[in-house]
Amino acid sequence: MTTYKVHYASPIGVIEIIGTEQAVQSILFVEKESSEEWGQAKTPTPLIDCFNQLDEYFRGIRQQFTFPYELKGTDFQREVWSALTEIPYAKTQSYKELAVTIGNEKAIRAVGSANGKNKLSIVIPCHRVIGSNGTLTGYAGGLWRKEWLLEHEKTMAAKKIESGRK
Repeated sequence: MTTYKVHYASPIGVIEIIGTEQAVQSILFVEKESSEEWGQAKTPTPLIDCFNQLDEYFRGIRQQFTFPYELKGTDFQREVWSALTEIPYAKTQSYKELAVTIGNEKAIRAVGSANGKNKLSIVIPCHRVIGSNGTLTGYAGGLWRKEWLLEHEKTMAAKKIESGRK
């Protein structure tokens, strides 16, 4: 099966999107100066949709994603990733709360490990998981990006509430 690659130049670095004709398989930050490679000649629709929806997310227009994606992992990892998608936009949850959500409150470390293996950054919002004491912990893209994403979501959510009052 052929895989395709697209780069999106986000405000916090280049994001590499990898997938097939059917679904996106990976959305990860890469250390590149720019996104010189937009995509290939026949970039599949799921990757184009992902690129456009990420752009809408960063512009504050989108809070949820609707393009097809594929989760590759163990049953436990997929259960954790599914629970991550239930954390509301601009909100956070601790690793312990996430473990409780999946019905295994003692699996805090395993939840953290599954969180770290998430290959669909932003879309499966692992950046919304924080330490029990409220501190930012662990993010494959770097804690500064996690902080930026959380602040971005809070700012965009506040603007949406404010514009709804007018």
